[in-house]
Formats: sequence, structure tokens, C-alpha cells
Amino acid sequence: MTAVPTASSEALLDFDRAHLWHPYTSMTDPAPTRLVTGAAGVRLTLVDGTEVVDAMSSWWAAIHGYNHPALNAALAAQAADFAHVMFGGLTHEPAIRLAQRLVDLAPAGLEHVFLADSGSVSVEVALKMVLQYQRGVGHPERTRMLTVRGGYHGDTFGCMSVCDPVGGMHSMFADVLPEQVFAPRPPAAEDGVAAWAEAFEAVAAAHAHELAGIIVEPLLQGAGGMHVYPAACLAVMREVADRHGLVLVLDEIATGFGRTGTFFAAEAAGVTPDVMCLGKALTGGYLTLAAVLCTPRIAVGLSHSESGVLMHGPTYMGNPLACAVALAGLDLLADGAWKADVGRIHAALTAGLAPVRHLPGVVDVRTLGAVGVVQLDHPVDVAKATEVAIENGVWLRPFRDLIYTMPPYVSTDEDLARICTAIGAAAGVA
Repeated sequence: MTAVPTASSEALLDFDRAHLWHPYTSMTDPAPTRLVTGAAGVRLTLVDGTEVVDAMSSWWAAIHGYNHPALNAALAAQAADFAHVMFGGLTHEPAIRLAQRLVDLAPAGLEHVFLADSGSVSVEVALKMVLQYQRGVGHPERTRMLTVRGGYHGDTFGCMSVCDPVGGMHSMFADVLPEQVFAPRPPAAEDGVAAWAEAFEAVAAAHAHELAGIIVEPLLQGAGGMHVYPAACLAVMREVADRHGLVLVLDEIATGFGRTGTFFAAEAAGVTPDVMCLGKALTGGYLTLAAVLCTPRIAVGLSHSESGVLMHGPTYMGNPLACAVALAGLDLLADGAWKADVGRIHAALTAGLAPVRHLPGVVDVRTLGAVGVVQLDHPVDVAKATEVAIENGVWLRPFRDLIYTMPPYVSTDEDLARICTAIGAAAGVA
């Protein structure tokens, strides 16, 4: 047989620009893209041979790095058995074992697991759980969600409705989305908690008759602005939810699996939510998979709604390949070494980004766990900042007025120093 010639990198990129949409980009005026030809450890290899440290963990998912032998082996072993089987009426060992592990790891009381196929879908499922629960316990009039300004929960319609409707990425859809209830954004410092708590409670009390639940990202608001807030705010939300009969949903898609310094961000406040969403790092960046955990009270309550069942069921629910890789990834976290790695990364980012605070145009530098954020007083010139970061051997993906990093946990001190240098260089030109 005659071998099919491989398309040149220029031809591939030309087709990409002409036909392939990328996240939040224009088809008529596409942003530059770079062709990746390999990835190992924390480094991406670009088509011209350039190697860059991935400071983004592939949007916060690849916490173990790339081409990890344990994750590769788990994927190959499961593929040799079967790659997928419908979850309706059938089950399989990887899904069962993963559910067991998640229940064991989650805050006590979260005992039921729904395996979704993306973070956004997990939030959609959580919202359905909340609404069906309220119907099941005799409150069908409770249909709105309470959340806070500055949040981001995904790109599908239910998710967009609980994202910030004014400053968020989905404000253009505000007129066609369900109208939710928004309280002020949590404060950045402890001394602002008391005043914020009073305002949050006032909003909840005013709308309690129509509210079904509360949904927030714990400790760290991600794509809504990388805003960090005190753990005490979570305790306030738990108290308010209990006082008004609301379901508390914590979206741990970005914060789960150690990113903020505890295995789940909720642990920092000693809070157990009624529903918890997980994703991103769950499979170490290998395959898309998410999970929604809830308490028995929520499971029983929603089962009393008129359908009698949770009304959701994705085609790829509980995909065996994804479940097998997720189990292998959890094995890598089982010895607790992640905690020292996250602490080491936090110290390196705190020290390495401190000088950036004094650059012109920088208004804030903040760190939380394995997260480092530089905020500017103007929108980032993404193309220029990206180019400078690559020149410094690092892949960054700034947005809005933020240049930030969420590096893989396996990043070395040398990698972290390079990341900080690249962020400083990017902030200097952006």
C-alpha cells in the first residue's frame, strides 16, 4: 500500500485557521494557535521543536503532567478489555471502584455519585438535583438559585445562568437565561467577612420563598476573575442554606484534588455541601469526566419528585476508559505527597511573583495553593503576552486583565522559577 503523505505543519495550521473554532475565538478573525507535536512531564513540544513548560496544566487538569506511565498503563489496560459500554442498565468495575473512591475521599455525608462527561454537564446535573429535590419535598415554587457576583460555572445554558450576568463572559445571553439571584462577591480579606455575611443573608432572606439552592466556587472563583476569598464565607453559606431550607452546591471542578491546599476546598472551612461537582483534574487531563456527589437527603428528596428518577443520562456516562484513568490518577494522590508539592509550589509562586507586584500596571498579585495570579489595570494583550512567555520557555493563557498560572504538581523548582520569570516578562509587555 502507498503511504499517505503527512500534511505539512503550514497546511494543518492553514486549515485550522480557516475551519476550526477554538475556545472563545473568532472564526473570521482567529487568534494565533501553535501546533503541539508532543508532551511529556510538564513540557509541550511545538512543531518547530520549541519546548515550553505548561504553566496552565491544560486548563488546570493535567496535575500529574503529560505522558505519565501509570496513567498510560491504566488507559491501555482498560482499552484492551473494552473502551465503552452504555451505562443504562449496565455497569462495570472501573465506574464502581471510582464511585467508591470518591465517596471515601469526599467530605463525610456525600454518598451518592453521578458520573457526568464534563464539568459543565456536572453543574447542569447539580442544578437538576436541586430543583428536583425541592419538588420532591413539596416546594415546586422554589426554582431560583442564589449565587455570588464574579462566579463562573460553565458554558451551557443552566451554567451560564449562574455565572455573573454583568461582568461575566456570558452577559450577552442574560436576556434569554433563567434569572437567578446574585449576592455581592465575597471579600478578599477576613476583615470584610462580617459585612459581606450580613449582605448575603439579607439577599437570601428577601428571596427565600423562591430560592431552591446556593451554588458557588469555594475559595477561588476561576474564570470569573481568579478571585480568592476567605474560608469563613463558606461557613456563612452553609448556615444560610440550613436556615432557609436551601441546597448548598459547591462547584469544586477547578479547586478539587488539592489545588487550593486541601484535597477539596470545602475542607478549609470544615463545610460539607449537599451537592459537590468535580471534574478537570479527575482524570489528570487524559479524558473528559466529571462527577456529582450528593447526600442521601438530597437523593431521597429528589426521588420523591414526580419523575421518581434523576432526569439526566449522558451517552458517555461512566466511560470505562475515563474511569480507569481517574482511578490511576487518584492512586498517584493516595500517598499524600501532593500536599507537600502544592505547599512547595505555593512558596515558589509567592516568592517568585513578589517582584512582579512593583511593575507598572500591576494592581495585585495573589496566590492560593498551587495558583498564582497577577492582575493588571488594563486588559492583557494576549498575543503579545503569549509570545513573550514562549520566548521565556513557558506556555501561558492570559485572559481579561489576568496573567496567571496553575502548574502541574510535578513541576520542579526550576520549572516554577521559569514560570515566574515568564509571568513577569509577560506582565511587562501586556
